Formats: sequence, structure tokens, C-alpha cells
Amino acid sequence: MNRRTFLSSTAMTAGGALVACAAPPAPATGGPDASLPEPIRALTPMTDGIVPITDDERRARMAKAQALMAANRIDAVFIEPGTSLFYYTGIRWGGGERMFGFVLPAKGDPAYVCPKFEEGRARELIRFGDDVRTWEEDESPARLVAGIFKDRGIRTGTIGIEERVRFFLYDNIRQAAPALAYVSADPVTAGCRTVKSPAELALMQRANDITVAAFRAAIATLHEGMTPDEFTQNSRLAHERLGASGAIDASFGVATSSPHGSILPQRLKEGDVVLMDGGCGVDGYRSDITRTIVFGTPTDRHRQIWELERKAQDAALAAARPGVACEAVDAAARKVITDFGFGPDYKLPGLPHRTGHGIGLDGHEWPYLVRGNRLPLAPGMCFSDEPMIAIPGEFGVRLEDDFHVTEDGAQMFSKPAEAIDKPV
Repeated sequence: MNRRTFLSSTAMTAGGALVACAAPPAPATGGPDASLPEPIRALTPMTDGIVPITDDERRARMAKAQALMAANRIDAVFIEPGTSLFYYTGIRWGGGERMFGFVLPAKGDPAYVCPKFEEGRARELIRFGDDVRTWEEDESPARLVAGIFKDRGIRTGTIGIEERVRFFLYDNIRQAAPALAYVSADPVTAGCRTVKSPAELALMQRANDITVAAFRAAIATLHEGMTPDEFTQNSRLAHERLGASGAIDASFGVATSSPHGSILPQRLKEGDVVLMDGGCGVDGYRSDITRTIVFGTPTDRHRQIWELERKAQDAALAAARPGVACEAVDAAARKVITDFGFGPDYKLPGLPHRTGHGIGLDGHEWPYLVRGNRLPLAPGMCFSDEPMIAIPGEFGVRLEDDFHVTEDGAQMFSKPAEAIDKPV
């Protein structure tokens, strides 16, 4: 999810290839931001007009969850702090060993369980329902959860446990309410979260726009001798200047042949492949963009593999439309790479991982574009499109943009890279 042209400090040859810089871009002189590289110092916030998710939309989410519970014979779901809690309630609550729990029954109002000494803070955050049950340090919060089930008329039946709930919390609840059955809440939580509303799509669009601008500025700071950590720090500062929290990781040279990089020391030099992967959040909604370039003049081999990767990415997007199985999108990208002679399947050199993942409040969430997933695509589903070509001992190329499924196809949140020397 990146685009357009580099800012100053990244020179271009007449043919369009990146030219290695002999030294880092000089910071501006004077002022509070004088230590920032000029491409980053020039950035301004891109947060005007952001519209957070409304309370009415969250109420509609809970109503949909209750309908899904009824359809799946689940009497209530239990959720602890994380993205699902934020999705339904708007509450952000730090982790820890003390239970803060949210119970949404199939019938009736929601309820909360929190430490007694946190009650004041909890009530400041809670906007839906007023059933807040508190426990002292020497008491069992799981018994309060069991009491909520009983008070909602759930003495027998099935409880859905959200996928991120820690085992010790689930186990304590199970022991406190042993007459109940316990199952995964995925049919409810994933059933709600996989299809995004127009408001969610707008937030994701803004997150992508911000990350594109951060890529452009961070790429402009690349210089001979730079480390991946230095690049990532520049990208973090760029996101901050743009008004979001985010960062872009980088790998140089042969380290790019590993999908998630290497811990071995790296310093940028002329001719290195540079693989950059990052994103940010806007009201919790994520972007995820990857670009691959060459620091200096690309070789014919670099261009050949980059163009093959771009063709695979295009094939995945073209295959994505309502009713098509998730695995078919993966197969479309993989066929381009195997037809070239790489692979087959997940073998290297070739495409070593799935083509994409769902994205929303989590950078990686249900569903996934991978072989074996026959779930049909539906309008509003959002995914990354990121096939990769990894050539061990040589280099790797990954291009990633996010898209959402529309009524008649799919639409990218960001403009794909035009060429190896025109990444944004």
C-alpha cells in the first residue's frame, strides 16, 4: 500500500533507477525539528476528518452477534480485553492477570466483570449496559461470570469463548460453571468482524493513505551504510508526523530472501534489494503495505523477478470477487509463479507462504487466502494481497497492498507499485 514519487534526498537516474546516496540526507537547520531528515520534517498530519465508529454502529454489532449466537446455538460469549472487546464496546483495557471480562448473552443486556479497585475507571469507559460486577483481590472473578450466566437464564447450554481469551481464565470459568458446554466463539466474533462497514472501510483507507506517505518519506532517507533499525526509526517518526502510530520494518540484500528478515547485522550498500513491510492504525483499524526496491541500479534479474511478483499480485486481485473461495485467490497468484518454473506448492525458490490474510482491527485476522479455505468471498471482506518470491541465498521480492471485496470484484486501498524503481 504505497505510491507516487520520492521526496528529495532520493535521487533518480535518467532511466528511473534509484541512485545510492553517499551520506544520509542532511537535517534542516534550526527549529525544534532540526534533527529530523528533511523528507520527514516536511510531513504534516493527515488526520483531519477522521470519523470514529459510532455508538449506534457498536449497538448494531452486538445485535448481529446475538443473532449469530441464536443461529449457532450459543447462549453467551465471553471476551477479555483485546480487539474484539474494542470492536463491540469501544473499550481499551490493558492486560494483566486480573480478569476484566465482557459477557454478551444471546438474550438480554451485556455485563462486565472487573477488579473492585478498577470500578471507577471501568464505569468511565462503559457505554453499553450498567451491569458491572466487581471482585476483591481475595475473591474469584470466575464466580461472578457464572453468576451472570445464571442471571441471564443460562443454567444449561453453551458458552462461546473468544479466541484470544487466555486458558487460565477459561479454565476458571469452566470450573465455576461446570454444567455448561464451552465452544469457540469464532462463528460469532469472526462472523461479525470479517465483513467491514463503510465506516470501517473509511478508517482503513485513511490508515493506508498515511502509510503510503510514510513510505515515501522513509524511502527518501535511505543512504549507504544505513541499518534496518535506522530505517524503521525514520518510518516511525514519519508516521508520528502524519498523526498515527506505525512503523516499517526493512531487510537488505540476501536477508530479503527470508520472508520476515534476519537478525544478522545488515548495512545498506549499492545494489542491495530492500524489502520494506509496515503499517499503522487509525481508530484501531490497520494498514499493511510492503514494497521491494533496489538501492542503486536494478539488474535484469532483479527486474525479471520483481515483474513476476507484480504479475502474481495482479492475478490474485483479479481472482477476488464475491462467491469465489478464498483458496482460489491464493491459487491464482501461485499459478503465475509455478508457471514460471518456481515451486511447486510452497517449495523454494517460489512462494513460501499464503497469498494473504484478513485485516481490520488486527493486522492479521480471519479469514485467510490460503489453500484449503473454501469460505466464499463477500462484499466488505478485507485482505492483504502479498504473494512473495523467495530465492534462498539471493534475494526476495514481496509486494503487498490491501483490498476490500466489492459487489463486482475487489478494490485496492492503495495504488500498487508501478515498477521496481517507482514503488510509491
